[in-house]
Amino acid sequence: MRFKSDLLHRSGKLPMPVKLTCIFLAWLILIAWLHYRLNFESADRQVVRMGYMPVITNLAAPILDHVSRDGSGILFQAVKFTSFAEMAEALRNNSIQAAFIIAPLAVVLHQQKEDVKVVLIGNRHESTLVARKELNATRLEDLIDRTIAVPMRYSGHNIWLRRELEKKGLERRIRVVEMNPPDMASALTSGALDAYFVGEPFAAQTVLSNDANVVAYVESEWPGFICNLVLVRGEWLETHSEAVEKMVEAAARSGLWAKRHPEGAARIASRYWNQTEALVVHALTQPEGRIVYDRYIPKTEELRFMADLMRRYGLTEQADVTGLVDDRFARNASTEGIDGLDTILVHDAP
Repeated sequence: MRFKSDLLHRSGKLPMPVKLTCIFLAWLILIAWLHYRLNFESADRQVVRMGYMPVITNLAAPILDHVSRDGSGILFQAVKFTSFAEMAEALRNNSIQAAFIIAPLAVVLHQQKEDVKVVLIGNRHESTLVARKELNATRLEDLIDRTIAVPMRYSGHNIWLRRELEKKGLERRIRVVEMNPPDMASALTSGALDAYFVGEPFAAQTVLSNDANVVAYVESEWPGFICNLVLVRGEWLETHSEAVEKMVEAAARSGLWAKRHPEGAARIASRYWNQTEALVVHALTQPEGRIVYDRYIPKTEELRFMADLMRRYGLTEQADVTGLVDDRFARNASTEGIDGLDTILVHDAP
């Protein structure tokens, strides 16, 4: 001990190995504390972490987080991501238990032999193609020699766009780039982008600011379009089937509640999304009756149709989706007695 004290006195600071050890121990303590806060902060409550992007197809995530904050049942914790790629990695690494993720990426994960299951389809018909106002674009042909952004290569938006370009013979006449949805509006208003195709309310941002016009709504050429769906790991589904059942049922009920109470849904979502209520209300209600909330049961044939298109456009080598869909929870979800927010979690038992 005398030698160590002399050493510290002579050097005037901790030796580097000791300093590194202290830093490492402090890091371990921080990680342990964060893990505790994320998983056990609500006494003995079970926590289900749900990854999502702030778009209407994933409206259930903030609503479930909001309505489960109090009580003794499961806490459905919404974890916001800025890219779907990051969300996919979080699901791979078990950092989240469920992912409100873009549909083609679910197909890719399945074909990469990841043990994942689609248990719910998000709200439909919430994606919009917009273009800079000065272009006066009302159809794809008006965007020849222009640049359109989509959320990622593995997105329904990219597939829809490729399909339309092929039908119109415009494959090599319009540039398509990938961009994270939160960056699209600013890229368009700065002039770095001519148009973008994305889930709401990101498109409505530039429409309401008078920087963009609507060129097309996704449902005009693809009725029933699936933007996002809910993906869980197969192992977690089997070991926590009751939690999956409650999450899927509550998510389905939250959409039907939002249909009847768009202002209330916007009030909740705007706080999680860091958007104005006015923007979210506009995206939920314009055009009137646009958003589809009641087609949440996943169907293998819909995913196979998407996978066939992915293969057609070189996004995947084969279209096998066998075993990807598990529809039992969505099929059995109760949609009766939906009134106030307190009726969304019908099985919120201790």
